[in-house]
Amino acid sequence: MLRSVQMKDYMLANPVKVKPSDDVFEAIHQLLVYRVSGVCVVDDTDKLVGVLSELDCLRAILSSVYNKNPVGKVSEYMTKEVISVKLQDNIVDVATDMMLHKHRRRPVISDDGTLIGQVTCRQLLRAVKDFAAPDNP
Repeated sequence: MLRSVQMKDYMLANPVKVKPSDDVFEAIHQLLVYRVSGVCVVDDTDKLVGVLSELDCLRAILSSVYNKNPVGKVSEYMTKEVISVKLQDNIVDVATDMMLHKHRRRPVISDDGTLIGQVTCRQLLRAVKDFAAPDNP
């Protein structure tokens, strides 16, 4: 029997997040401590303003070494144009769109733009496993 396809049942409710004013090394620390490949970037009111990936951090470090400058702030390297999803979105539709755009994660936001979660490929794999083999552990 097909289980839930609701975002709330598969999203991470407390995604790792940083501020645009944070140093890139602080973001790298978060990536390493929480063993994630990207973080959400939020303002002081928890509104989503971007995402920062491992590749963004590598770009920051390499740019710093090449240009002999300090690494800089998250705001300088984050992706600002982010495709986000809403709590009521169908997880199958989200998964299809993530594959189409080759995205590994999507922030989940409320109607006012506040970050409330994140869905990643790992959660999507769990959902697919539940759909394919609902009685298996």
